[in-house]
Amino acid sequence: MKELSQKKFCLLLAANDSDYVKKAYGGYYNVFVNAFGDKAEGEKWDCFRVINGEFPDSDELESYEAFVVSGSPCDAYGDDWWVLKLCVLLRTLDAMKKKVLGICFGHQVLSRSLGGRVGNAKCGWDIGIRRVKLVQNLEKNYKFLEKLKEVPHSASIIEIHQDEVWKVPARAKILAYSDRTRVEMFTIGDHILGIQGHPEYTKDILSNLVDRLMNNGSINRDFGDDAKKRIEAVEPDREFLLKMCKGFLKGR
Repeated sequence: MKELSQKKFCLLLAANDSDYVKKAYGGYYNVFVNAFGDKAEGEKWDCFRVINGEFPDSDELESYEAFVVSGSPCDAYGDDWWVLKLCVLLRTLDAMKKKVLGICFGHQVLSRSLGGRVGNAKCGWDIGIRRVKLVQNLEKNYKFLEKLKEVPHSASIIEIHQDEVWKVPARAKILAYSDRTRVEMFTIGDHILGIQGHPEYTKDILSNLVDRLMNNGSINRDFGDDAKKRIEAVEPDREFLLKMCKGFLKGR
């Protein structure tokens, strides 16, 4: 019997590990693999810390089933050399029709790379668990949605961002929106998916990030304390979100 080849996935990590995430999870790599990986399937997940200048070689790209671009403390509209190199890579992956899932910064840099516009969020910081509305009947057009038993009218997702997508690329369709952010999710065909929120995060990671933002002066303490209270009162729809993301990455 012929042995099945091992499926490979690529994580493009645009943030360094926080002390909390290293202690609690062993690093962001484990957070993403725990969320999107399937140990039973024998998958291999490679990690390139693009924020530190690590990128896959061009001759490696074809070997990957899909790519995930993480969040970042950096601006997706900035001109840091690694951000510009990442934009070139994402355009290459789009031309190859490789599946790419972009989260937060990843969502924004995908939009920028493929012709959209990104900038500061009109409403400022969005921190908490946001209910986003999903555009209905899109599952008829996208395989990864079609395979879900049910696409809800809305879903709650962890958010922590002060930038947003102003305009999606010409070929893109908006999949979800909220009363705070016009583009919460967008798709291009069946190979590009951008999500402004964090389906991979748990509430403890979010609360620790809020503490860090308060401690470094990025947000004031009253705002941060209020955000933490609201975080404790609501649960994200993590099961649905992870199932959607896995369906997109793996075609099931």
